[in-house]
Amino acid sequence: MGRHKQPEIRDRILDACVDHALAHGLPDRLEPFAVASRTSTRMLIYHFGTRDALLRETLRRARRRQRDFFGELVSPRPDEPYLSTLRRAWRVMTGPDGRPYLSMFGKLREDAEQQLWPGFRGEATTDWLRPLEDGMRSIGRPELGTLVLAVVRGLIMDIEATGDVSRADQAFDDFLAVLAPAAVRAGPRIPGQDAGREVDTAAGPGDEGQARSAW
Repeated sequence: MGRHKQPEIRDRILDACVDHALAHGLPDRLEPFAVASRTSTRMLIYHFGTRDALLRETLRRARRRQRDFFGELVSPRPDEPYLSTLRRAWRVMTGPDGRPYLSMFGKLREDAEQQLWPGFRGEATTDWLRPLEDGMRSIGRPELGTLVLAVVRGLIMDIEATGDVSRADQAFDDFLAVLAPAAVRAGPRIPGQDAGREVDTAAGPGDEGQARSAW
């Protein structure tokens, strides 16, 4: 009788493959994944069947991590004005912690055939809409979630194309300043805080010099 596959070993291998892919990109061969997961290419095939099957599972688990991470960033917080939440989320998503996800899935979006994940472009366009709508609902404007999503995605693509991080950061701050009056009208103001300060409560522009890829 053959050996029974052990789900916990498979899960550990997959997590190691995701860590490697986020740090270095998806490999063309299985050997880098074998080294990263401290196993052999034979065992990778044993647990996942084919190279493409392993790559697909790696992408999907990485996307799940990204959804959890970015979803938490854009979720409204009871002790923080939502525009401040958005500003902080932008800095983190396009900074060192978020950049590996943007790079990985930016390349997948550029894949014309999308053989590893058919339909990814459509999913990637809408899967952040619900959290942003929930956040904008906290200031009484859930319908603006689509606008926020479009601005974020557009500015990230701008950074990817030009590498001009500071200009994109300033544009996002300008966008939040435009939204500020709607946020003030939506609910009670915090004593001592005006619309401008609501936008400015988060950390200032970062100094990241590397281009950041598509959301």
